[in-house]
This record gives sequence, structure tokens and C-alpha cells, in this order.
Amino acid sequence: MTRVVLEVDVNGEELFFVDKDVLARFCGRIRRVVAAGAVSARRHPRVALHGFPGGPEAFELVARFCYTDGGRGGAVTAANACVLRCAAEFLDMAAADAPEVGVASTAAPSLVRMTEKAFEEMPHWPWHTVVDAVKQCQRLVPLADSTGAFDAAVAALVSQMAVPPPAAGDTTPTGSSPECTEFRFSCDTKSSSLSLRGSCISRTWWFEDLVALGPATVERVASALVARGTDHGVVARFLFYYLKCRIAGASADDKKAMLEASVAVMASLDRSVVSCKGLFGILRIAAPLRLADACQERLVAMIGRKLDHATLDNLLVPAPPGTASLYDVSLVFRFLAAFLRGGASDEPARLKKVGRLMDLYLAEVAPDPSLRPAKFLELATALPAPARDCHDALYRAIDVYFQIHGRLTDEEKMKICRGLSYEKLSPECCKHLARNGEFPTRAAVQALASQHTVLKSIVLREPGQLKPVSPSPPPSKGKRRDGSGGYDNDDVGGGGENDGQVILYAGRLDLSLENQNLRSLLDGMHWRVMELEKVCSRMKTQMSKMKQARRGGGGRTARSLPRMCS
Repeated sequence: MTRVVLEVDVNGEELFFVDKDVLARFCGRIRRVVAAGAVSARRHPRVALHGFPGGPEAFELVARFCYTDGGRGGAVTAANACVLRCAAEFLDMAAADAPEVGVASTAAPSLVRMTEKAFEEMPHWPWHTVVDAVKQCQRLVPLADSTGAFDAAVAALVSQMAVPPPAAGDTTPTGSSPECTEFRFSCDTKSSSLSLRGSCISRTWWFEDLVALGPATVERVASALVARGTDHGVVARFLFYYLKCRIAGASADDKKAMLEASVAVMASLDRSVVSCKGLFGILRIAAPLRLADACQERLVAMIGRKLDHATLDNLLVPAPPGTASLYDVSLVFRFLAAFLRGGASDEPARLKKVGRLMDLYLAEVAPDPSLRPAKFLELATALPAPARDCHDALYRAIDVYFQIHGRLTDEEKMKICRGLSYEKLSPECCKHLARNGEFPTRAAVQALASQHTVLKSIVLREPGQLKPVSPSPPPSKGKRRDGSGGYDNDDVGGGGENDGQVILYAGRLDLSLENQNLRSLLDGMHWRVMELEKVCSRMKTQMSKMKQARRGGGGRTARSLPRMCS
């Protein structure tokens, strides 16, 4: 019987000469290709296999499987089960060759069934063998997905992560808690680095072995850990550790893929386990990369939910290129919106903490000459009224804004002043506002009127401060003697209108005394404010001299951005 030799071109890399009958018995794809080209006049029909999973090495394993009559020599092992499963799917090796009628069954073994049987034992494979299987699968996508090999490898990997290694310990540096995890960045691309520090915990022994995985595979493994019920804190620390090890020196596309994969998993974790500092670190790296819109929204939402843990330096994000502003105010407003959507309005402590943070931020961005009044007002009024018990800091920020933006009309200034609650201003600030030429006259009148209302409410709310009136009856208007030698008293003790007049008079006396006390207190405060103004004036003079020296020394701008990165 004449045997036909096939020329098999695998991915254009290597040419194999194989027996057609041997491969056709096991591979349905080879049978169909040969049958379609049976009329070819060539002596050695040629079969081109483009996109063959695993390349020439995998095809050589398949050929050995066929030549050994179904792998009797042990062709399927833990090291090659995944690649052979994908190769078997590519060559359609699931079904056995149908026997002829009247002939004993000589069905060929199925490579698909043999590899799937090996997958059943995968959870018991050695740890590094499972890791290698996962690495193989990420190179064999999409066949590894369609055949279930990838899912099997990830499931085996996750099942072994919960078990501490037989030999000692944890060598992976991780934080003992999410908030102590430090995620640092440098603005220099070559020196960009992330650092995780803290104590070692036995549940993180596998971190180092998974650092070499691709972003899509890391996302898949981390999602599987979450679905399995793994501690969210461990998953968060692993993602930050992965970024720490891989971001430095990576290309822009790789950075983008890694950040998007990490953010996608972090968004499903509990809010308390993800470090706020780490999220702002991701934000700064992601700024020039143009992440997908969905990823940006997830990142903003996560930062917004933890805004009460942020600092002023975190919020000082530079404005996008091409804009005249110093800082990205619109981004901070999105943080605030996400913070309020998360139900923070029902948590007074968190709300007031963010209120204090926003007062600091407003004071920092107020000197920006490019900040429009509408944007400043929107930012100042973004939080509900309970976020601020005192509006002194907000007043100072508005004062700075008015000084820098000298061309504002009174109408524009009054719109901004609507964000102030004059009742929440201290007497010192009200007095300063009344003498402040930057504020419209209407604002000064409203401030003074509000203070009068506050004083009145204090008196009415605390009547115990008024001195009680003596219950003894007042003297009569006059007494006349009658014929019996007695006196006619004209109802002087009947509780008439004289009683009310005396009580009202006494109340006015006490209120006047209270006003005198308040006036003395305000005068004392006024002297202290004057002393502080003198100190502030000296400081401004020194700062002006420093700015002039800086301009003369190096031509640098008078105002520079604060240090973004530590």
C-alpha cells in the first residue's frame, strides 16, 4: 500500500513531512483538507496551518501522539495539557475515526478527552506547574477560552492560593491594612515606582509568582479570587503590588492595560480596603494615558467614595494640557458628586470632614486668574449646608477670589456671596466683611443684619440671663383721704398696665447691659484682629520681596505648582 506524504506548513515557520493516513486517522481537519485537494497533481500534497496554537513545538507533540497510536508513550502531561487541548481543538481531534462495516472497532483515542481528563487532576498539580499552565493559556487565547482550558487553569490556581506553601513563609512586602499601604509615584518616567510597605502576612505568599502574568490574566485571576470569597484586602494589596512591579519602565499601552485591568477589579471591592492614596497615585499615572471612559468613571467613583480620606495635595491635580487653569477643578467637582451619591449626606462626620477639605481647596484655587466665577460658585456650593458649621474659611476664600478677580461686577460678586451663610460667620469675620471694600455694600448690610438677628435669637433663647423683676407692687399714682380717715387706692394693686411697663423697662435695661458686654468683647477681638493684620502685612511684604528676588534670579513664574509627587 502506497503511503502519501503530506507537507505541513505550521504558521509559515517550519515544514513537517508526515504520513497522511497516520494524521488523518486522528485529525478531522487533516482529513477534510486532504479530501478537498485529492485531485491535486502534486506528488506531496501541501497543507498550510496558519494560526496553529503553540507553533511548531505543539504540532510536533500532536504528531508524536498520532505516531504512537494515541499517546501510549505518555504524550499528555501537566506541562503540555493546555497547549495540546488547544491544538486538538484546532485540528478537530475530538471524534474517533469511524470503523468500516464488518470490521472490528479500531477507534483512535481522542486527544481532547485525554487532555480534559488531565484537567480534572489540575488542582493537585504542583504550584509552579499550574502557574505555567496559566501562562500558556494567556498565549493561546481565544482557543484557551473556547475550550475551557483557561477557566480550568485559573480555577486550579485560585484553589491553591488559599493554602499556605508547605515551606516557610511570606516574602512578599505588603501592607497590614489598606490605609497603611503607600502608593508612591515619581513624575519621571524612568524612575516611576510604586512602593508597598508593611508587615508580611502568610496569605500573600503567591504575589511574586503572579507578577509576570499579563493584565488581562491578572484581571481574570483577581476576579476569580473575589468570586471565591477571598479577603478583599488581600486582592487590593495584590493589585497595588502588581502595579508596583510592572508600571516602571512599561510602555504607554502596557500601562494603560494594567491600570484598566486593576481598576476594573478594584471597583468591585469593598470601599474600606482600597487605599485612597493608592487611587490618587493611579489617577496621576493615568492622566496622560487616556483611559477608557468606563475606567475613568470607575476611578472617579472610587475616589469620590473615599474623599473624606483625601488630603489637599491629593486634590491639586494639574489641569489637562491646553487649558489655562492651574488645577483641574472639574475633576474635583466630579469627586464631590460621587461622594454625595454614595450616601455621605447621612454621615455628618464624613460630610464635615470633606467640608473642611473643600474650604482648603477653595483657598488654594481662588488665586487662579483663569477660574471663572460660575465654576468657583459651583464648587463652593456643591456640598449641602450641614457640611459647614462655620463659614469663616469660605469667606476668606471668597475674599481672596475677589482680590485676584478685580474686574467682577457687583452682581457677579453677589451671586458668589449667595454661597455664604452670614449667620454662620463669626463676629470677627462679619466686622471684617463690613469694612472690606472688595465686597458689595449689600453683602455688608446683610452680614450686619444677620448678626443682629443672631444676637436677638441668643437673648430670646436664653432668657435666664435677664434679671428677674421684683414681684412687689409698684407705688400708686396718688392717694386721697376719705371722710373716714382712710385712703382710696384707685386699684393701685390690681395688676394693671403699670406692671407691664415696669417689666418691659427692666427687660430693656438688661438687654442694654448684655449689648454693652458684647460690645466690649467685640472691641477686644477687634484689637486682636488688628494685631493679626499687622503680622499678615509684614508677611506679605516679605513674600513680595522673595517673589521679586525669584524673578530676578531665574526668570521663574511668581506662582509655581506645588509638588505633585513625593
